[in-house]
Amino acid sequence: MRSLKVRFALLLGGMALIALLAAVGVLWSIRLTENVIDRTLAAQHRLELLAELSGRLAQYGFAAIESIGNPEAPPEALSVTRDRVDEALNRVDDALGNGMATSTNLEDRIQYVARTRPLANVRAARAMLDRQVTLVRRESDPDRRKTAMQGTLNAFGAMTGPPLSLLVEAERRSMNAGTEAAATLSNRLTIAALTAVALALAFVGVLYRSVTRPTLARIEEIRRAAGAVGSGALDTRLSVETRDELGLLVANFNRMAARLARREGRLAADRAALEDTVEARTADLRAANARLEMVDRSRRRFFADVSHELRTPLTVILGECDLAQRSVERAAGKPVDHGPVFATIRKRAQRLKRRVEDLLRVARSESGQIELDRRAVSAVEVLTDAIDSAGSEAARRRVELVLEPGDRDIEISADPEWLRQVVESLIDNALRHAGGLTRVTVSLNGGEGPQGSRALITIDDDGPGFPEQGEGLFERFRREARSGEAGFGIGLALARWVVERHDGAISLGRAERGGARVVIDLPALDEGAAPKSYGAGHERIGAA
Repeated sequence: MRSLKVRFALLLGGMALIALLAAVGVLWSIRLTENVIDRTLAAQHRLELLAELSGRLAQYGFAAIESIGNPEAPPEALSVTRDRVDEALNRVDDALGNGMATSTNLEDRIQYVARTRPLANVRAARAMLDRQVTLVRRESDPDRRKTAMQGTLNAFGAMTGPPLSLLVEAERRSMNAGTEAAATLSNRLTIAALTAVALALAFVGVLYRSVTRPTLARIEEIRRAAGAVGSGALDTRLSVETRDELGLLVANFNRMAARLARREGRLAADRAALEDTVEARTADLRAANARLEMVDRSRRRFFADVSHELRTPLTVILGECDLAQRSVERAAGKPVDHGPVFATIRKRAQRLKRRVEDLLRVARSESGQIELDRRAVSAVEVLTDAIDSAGSEAARRRVELVLEPGDRDIEISADPEWLRQVVESLIDNALRHAGGLTRVTVSLNGGEGPQGSRALITIDDDGPGFPEQGEGLFERFRREARSGEAGFGIGLALARWVVERHDGAISLGRAERGGARVVIDLPALDEGAAPKSYGAGHERIGAA
């Protein structure tokens, strides 16, 4: 059986069949019992009618004796008793005809025929007695009437007694047979009921073993498997033994478990990926914390450098003021030339002012508040201003500062003050950080690039060159500690920021003489600017 519907249909059909057979058996037993009871009651009724007929015949005999013994008696009494005997005979005849003549049972018809003969003899005896009474009543001699009457009554008794006895005995046997049949039927029905119960139980047992118990076992197996899957055993699988509804349920269960296993695998992979991501982010946070700590150390060093840078110029300025005051006191009215003193004070104050402006530029650049005043300017003029500003420091350090403007000027769109400070800062970095430096060269050249004409500003020195730190030198507060020079460590970072705001680029490299080289690449406005003469093509500021 491929389907549970068929199995349960057979189960219900079997139960319905058992119920139908039980109902048929009950109706059949009731029918048999009714037949036995009807036959018994019919025999009892006929027996009662025969008893009544016997009494009527006795009354008819007494009435005949009375009629013969008393000739003067009215004949109506004999006629009434004779009618009653006829009525009793008719009722017995009707009872025999209704109970046996119309029966389909051959035995009943035979018994009916056997009973009609004695009843006919009784009728004949009644007719013979009626004729004999009439004849005896005509006899005038009383003794002869008496003797004749005795003979007639004896003959009447001989003719009615055996038939009545035969009929009564036959009906009594019928009643006994009905009782025995009822007892036999009861025994048979008891055996049939027990047999039906046994067969029903056997049928129910077969249905239970073939349908109910396997189905319940499979359902229990599915329940245990579902519990195992719910506990986390996602590799639980069931064997598909049948192709019925339970087989489909098992197949769907296996597919569900497989999908759950795949989802668990993906979830585990996602969890592992998440853990890796968290670990990577944690490592990034640790690195960021380390960088923050380094920045914090750099800032503390920065403020120490600030204090040093501000304290040194102020010390010189105060010292020059003291010298000037003592010179005035010693001169005692003599004229004193304070020009060198004020020149030194002015130079130190300007340097201090530039340091303060650098600090302000750094603060503004970090907050994004710098606004560039870009306009068309001459690149040579910007470089000339920057070299003029750095000339005194180069002379003090006995470094030759050279400007090579090229064969023509180049016009650029820039904020002249910011661009000058960038070039000056790069020159100052070379003067302060390049050990054994003797020459710094600032050159201007034109070029062509993918985006049009370019202006290339190059700052070269003959020092030891940049350390192998690459792009890290552009970080704020990053500086090379080997120089021993105090400073902010913000020159390259600020320079890069300003150049990029001018749509340019700044790069580090090595000069032809092995020193450091910084190249600023800016877009040019006028490609065809007329060449401008600058003496021999070089401008030197400072002395070796």
